[in-house]
Amino acid sequence: MFKSLVTFIFLLLIVGSLAAQSPNTLSAKEKQEGWKLLFTGKDLKGWHAYGGKETGSAWKIEQGALKLDVPERAGNKAKNGGDIVTDEEISGDFEFKADWRVSKYANSGIFFFVNESAQNPKMHSTGLELQVIDNTIYEGAKENTHRAGDFFGIANARLREINPVEEWNQVHFVVKKNKLTVTLNGFIVQEHDLAGADWKKRVAESGLAKAPIGKGIYKGRIGLQDWGSTVWFRNIKLRKI
Repeated sequence: MFKSLVTFIFLLLIVGSLAAQSPNTLSAKEKQEGWKLLFTGKDLKGWHAYGGKETGSAWKIEQGALKLDVPERAGNKAKNGGDIVTDEEISGDFEFKADWRVSKYANSGIFFFVNESAQNPKMHSTGLELQVIDNTIYEGAKENTHRAGDFFGIANARLREINPVEEWNQVHFVVKKNKLTVTLNGFIVQEHDLAGADWKKRVAESGLAKAPIGKGIYKGRIGLQDWGSTVWFRNIKLRKI
């Protein structure tokens, strides 16, 4: 009897392992809900260099992940790197998901509502940045809005539940009926009313005061930042709601 039970449990573990969803794929449920992949794990189709065309060669595919490889820097960027954005401009309510991980002391960001234009030569002057970073950079420093899960220069994450360097973190970003919610590793870290006085004040007092979101315009591209350090992304998905 005991041997049969052990065998049954072992078989359950094997089935569970086989059923685990592969990276950069959509489950039947996700397909039914209208999710689509922004990154297939095979190429950079659907992305381009911010303010340009072809993505820099520092953006590579490594074991199904999108990696910014930085063996050499050019200023505060990777040599042959640069910020990248989606070809698609997104408007209206939507959900976004992605996994990210960082190398030691790495700094990057996921940008939303990016307005790519000649008037905005730098992505960070137009898009809302959700920080992707190794928090040990700020170990012992005062609280700021530059740590993982923060909206850079605008709002701190309410919790700091970040996985160690080289481990994956999962982010879920939702805009619905003027409510902005961010979940990181299963914890709600940001909740804001985009039409509320508190959020408007935060944006007005930030470096994005003159950006489209400073005027209440919430549409644009999604961007991944090159800030001169190695980072990885995968499972990048979008659903309009």
